Amino acid sequence: MSTTEHSAKLPATALPDWLALVREKVDGLRYGVVQLVVHDGRVTQIERTEKTRIGNDTGRSGSD
Repeated sequence: MSTTEHSAKLPATALPDWLALVREKVDGLRYGVVQLVVHDGRVTQIERTEKTRIGNDTGRSGSD
């Protein structure tokens, strides 16, 4: 069962606090990684690494 399917079946009050933080980290992220660090079965840390993608045409002159 995916996280989305599981979350959809729970009442909003039953969602863990860390899930709102994960959604906040993912919101607006175009390219990157959101990592969860778990200790003893509990989420203890959330890390977000955002990448900036540069297109193939960046830095080229139009006179190729």
